Amino acid sequence: MYQSIVIAEGQTTLPKPFREALEVEAGDTLRYIISEGTVQVLRLRSVAELAGMLARVGQALISLDDMDDAIAQGEIESC
Repeated sequence: MYQSIVIAEGQTTLPKPFREALEVEAGDTLRYIISEGTVQVLRLRSVAELAGMLARVGQALISLDDMDDAIAQGEIESC
């Protein structure tokens, strides 16, 4: 179990194992989610880090322009 002290300004230091688990460094942004008496701490990821997260083996890559075209085509077909 780990603990830290909250100073007058409302700040605290994340224990090193937490920083390592979240892969956070100075300047990173954290998000806090409160639900049913518990708090989750998440590191916000940059858009560059998210690239390719949804890729599947054998799935063709498409561009944003192709996605926009498919959306526009769907709108046309629904009219």
